Amino acid sequence: MSARIRLKKFGTKKRPYYRIVVMDTRAPRDGKAIEELGYYHPIEAEDKQIVFKADKVKAWIQNGATVTDTVRNILNKKNFSLK
Repeated sequence: MSARIRLKKFGTKKRPYYRIVVMDTRAPRDGKAIEELGYYHPIEAEDKQIVFKADKVKAWIQNGATVTDTVRNILNKKNFSLK
């Protein structure tokens, strides 16, 4: 099984929020997640937009999970290094 760290969409029309999750690469976008690592709320204030568990993200990356480009950009906004 190949795991990927990506976004899972929630919310209503024009008021989205996303969870940062670990999912199987073959699973649909809003399917069942293996583990939830945090959230991204683009409408909130700047300091409340991004919350995630850095230790869990590092553990998944070390175990071979790939990160999508969008999640990589979100993590970089918080100065999180993927290496």
